[in-house]
Order: sequence, then C-alpha cells, then structure tokens
Amino acid sequence: MPRPGSRWAVVAGRWGCRLLALLLLVPGPGGASEITFELPDNAKQCFYEDIAQGTKCTLEFQVITGGHYDVDCRLEDPDGKVLYKEMKKQYDSFTFTASKNGTYKFCFSNEFSTFTHKTVYFDFQVGEDPPLFPSENRVSALTQVNKKIKNFRLL
Repeated sequence: MPRPGSRWAVVAGRWGCRLLALLLLVPGPGGASEITFELPDNAKQCFYEDIAQGTKCTLEFQVITGGHYDVDCRLEDPDGKVLYKEMKKQYDSFTFTASKNGTYKFCFSNEFSTFTHKTVYFDFQVGEDPPLFPSENRVSALTQVNKKIKNFRLL
C-alpha cells in the first residue's frame, strides 16, 4: 500500500479513478450503460456507442461534484451532425431515435474551467427496457391476490 503523498499514491490514485470508471460501466437490459467519472479541469471526455437505425436512445447526465456543478455536453451522429449541444448544464436528459446505423459520439467538456475538476454521472439507454418479469402475467398475479382477499373476508 503506497504512503499518502508518495509518487505511487498519485499513480495508484489515477489508476484507481480509471478502474472505478471502468467498473461502473454497467451494461443493463436493453443496452443501457451507466458510468461515473472524473472530468479534470480544462479537459474533455468522449464516449462512443454503435447504434442501429430506428433505435430509440436516451442520454441523461448530472454533475455530482465540482465547481458550479456544470459541464458542456455534445452528441453527434455517425456523420458528425450535432444532435444535442448544451453549455454549462448541471443535468439534462435528451431522447432521440437513431437516423442511421453507426457509431454515435457524446462528449462532456470541462474546458471552460481552469482549476475545478468535476465528477459526472451519465446513463445512456439504447433501445427499450424489457419488462422486469416477462414470464409473469400481471392480471393473473393480481387475480390471485384478489382471490386471497376474498377468501379472507369469507372466514
């Protein structure tokens, strides 16, 4: 274990942040990804996602620490056409349907800040969420509860 303040602590800290960001990338149902990462001052971080034409997508983000809790965010289609661009936002949500197959790019920028790093959380949902319990029929489950209540009343 490196001593605090040593050169190895700084290196371990940098790798720890990168590993934390990689570990927080959580693929979910329907192709969702969630990540929390540090965005240094005067820096930009981009992410890429391959998306099929006609797929509905939602990008949500929030700055959770640092400065005025704001970042710039930009989303581009595979041809570089800007689909979404907001400056100095604390949080936002943007939904779109992919107009073509290809790699979509979204970037978070803290280039306007000269001394404050930020921690940013985002959730990028690609496609629709499948039902939580696809094998269960909600009507029959609710009917079973109703039958139990009815039987309870009869006693």
